[in-house]
Amino acid sequence: MDFHTMHTHTCGELRVENIGEEVTLTGWVWHRRDHGGLIFIDLRDRSGMTQVSFDPEHSGGTAFHAAEGVRLEWPLKVHGTVRRRPEGMENAKRSTGEIEVLIDALTVLNTSETPAFQIEDNLDTAEDVRLRYRYLDLRRPQMMEHMRLRSDLTFAIREAFHKRSFMEVETPALFKSTPEGARDFLVPSRTQPGHFYALPQSPQLLKELLMVGGIERYYQVAKCFRDEDLRADRQPEFTQVDVEMSFVEQADVIAELEEALHDAFAEVGVDMPLPLRQIPYWEAMDTYGTDKPDTRFGMHLVDVTDLFRESRFKVFSSAANAEGSVVKCINAKGAGVWARSRIDKLEPVARELGAKGLAWIAFREDGSMNSPITKFFSEGELEGLKQAADVQPGDLVMFAAAPRLEADEILGGMRNHMADALELPREGHDFLWVVDFPLVHWDEDRKAYAAEHQPFTQPVEEDIARLESDPLSVGSHTYDLVMDGFEAGGGGMRIHDAELQMRILKLLGFTEERAKEQFGFLMEALKFGAPPMGGFALGLDRVCMLLTGSDSIREVMAFPKTSSGSDLMSDAPSEVSGRQLKEVSLRLL
Repeated sequence: MDFHTMHTHTCGELRVENIGEEVTLTGWVWHRRDHGGLIFIDLRDRSGMTQVSFDPEHSGGTAFHAAEGVRLEWPLKVHGTVRRRPEGMENAKRSTGEIEVLIDALTVLNTSETPAFQIEDNLDTAEDVRLRYRYLDLRRPQMMEHMRLRSDLTFAIREAFHKRSFMEVETPALFKSTPEGARDFLVPSRTQPGHFYALPQSPQLLKELLMVGGIERYYQVAKCFRDEDLRADRQPEFTQVDVEMSFVEQADVIAELEEALHDAFAEVGVDMPLPLRQIPYWEAMDTYGTDKPDTRFGMHLVDVTDLFRESRFKVFSSAANAEGSVVKCINAKGAGVWARSRIDKLEPVARELGAKGLAWIAFREDGSMNSPITKFFSEGELEGLKQAADVQPGDLVMFAAAPRLEADEILGGMRNHMADALELPREGHDFLWVVDFPLVHWDEDRKAYAAEHQPFTQPVEEDIARLESDPLSVGSHTYDLVMDGFEAGGGGMRIHDAELQMRILKLLGFTEERAKEQFGFLMEALKFGAPPMGGFALGLDRVCMLLTGSDSIREVMAFPKTSSGSDLMSDAPSEVSGRQLKEVSLRLL
């Protein structure tokens, strides 16, 4: 493979068929071994590793004597001849493991200080040290593979949409602040003192305007910014594959997305069988306790409300007879043998999920039951429970008695927790759509309605009449792509009628004046023949995290931030000078 660079081959491509060839390699010293008169170096570049050997009897020993002073992570250029490794010295784990290169010329391209950690996979170095020296961390073969997969997937996605006549359009990184302003990164304007741009949380409004503008099929690999508390799968800046189509219905958008993503995933060796399953939102919540279910294992939620309407256990009977409340359970098979002390540690987990406590019954293998609540239950209730939840000796049944959504979310969280605790196998990748989300939900903190997806989502047509009278019953044209129990992407059909858009904004607490101030440019555009439109955004970082089996999106980003939003390598964010602040008319309090 000739890249017209300093080398004739990469460190990952030489094989037995190259034996006898003169080659030039460049790379870093990964390992160096001095075997009494012979020196062996594993030379590494992004493609792999090749063993190069130095013999004091070869070519006057010049290269050998130069190799004596070489240390780890020095970049070298070597020239020599490919030969077969001696019998019994092959390395079957390495693609170049049958050959080595006998070196007759060595050039030291630079030296290196001793790295802060070994450039090895599976190292137990603290993450903050790895992030402080991220340029060294990237040299590790595992990180290089992650970067390669991300590059290959991004290229494949671009290719898949391009061949389906989507147009890539770049949208501004300096835009207007959105209603969720508290989560915007603000950029002061020097030329307009006291005014600010915002870094976009998403190109949502801009892609709707592109549809009004007649682009019809748009995509973009877009950098987005959100100033929010971070988690393993969140960063202040992230990348999404943004897509929008016009003159379409929901089924058209889903079909086009499925085909494009199927082709892109195939390019990185992942099969996504089509068509994907579609699970309605409430079915997902009632069965799995989440709108992003991992369906590779069971432990489904079981509704036992009717069973406990007359129960002497007041917690259950009160919930069973309260409108909108339910009694539900999950059966963690095999956890019934756990010690009481281990089961008691599940209660704080349930409380974290919003429960007031955790009711449970451990069905021991000898047929007995261990639980603080069984004394309240009749034989009929216990038999009914065993039948409903498929209880066998050795099972642990956990309950939630609460309003429907709350009970679902508590048990959904416990389901995932127990799957991890029991190390349930989750083979392959699990793709599905969750569809038909409610349009809005009630935000208890703000005492106001909030959009379930975003404020521009098209309500179900036959529900629009109830928009003001019963908003919680209004459905929406929405669809989330779920992968392995994570939301990989989300989308929906858009409102393309200015009057309906204003009704939705008013429902969400906007005054007409504020709605026009915030979204006047969109409302105006919708009056100029806006077509029916729908779109989607795929979380590229999260998908790469899942494809590599990583625990955090930091493992698939070249230069991520820490959980506090800091860049340890460059020490950002940092203070700026008084002169810089003065130029943008700012003063620190």
